[in-house]
Amino acid sequence: MSRDSSGSSVLLPELLRPLFWDAEWKNVDFEENLDFIVERVLSLGNEEQLSWLRKNIPCETIRRVVMKSRRISRKTARCWQNYFGLKEEEMECFGMFSTNPDNLF
Repeated sequence: MSRDSSGSSVLLPELLRPLFWDAEWKNVDFEENLDFIVERVLSLGNEEQLSWLRKNIPCETIRRVVMKSRRISRKTARCWQNYFGLKEEEMECFGMFSTNPDNLF
């Protein structure tokens, strides 16, 4: 959970909950898990979830995650590579040592 300007906890919206089926929802912390949240929404999110992401997370943060992530699939990476106008060499998911099983074959 993140804090708003008054210091109160801010919960992630319920519309994101289905993307975190493998995590304890109450422990998905906006600030601590920001990169993970961005990766999940970019990889699995629907239009409404992607809209939430773009409204709540700065474009530069999303771009940074796309460039540094080794957990997004090549298919997802290609989509966001085109969106941000990135070169393949700028993106770690295209590296030889990616941890994403989608990149093994």
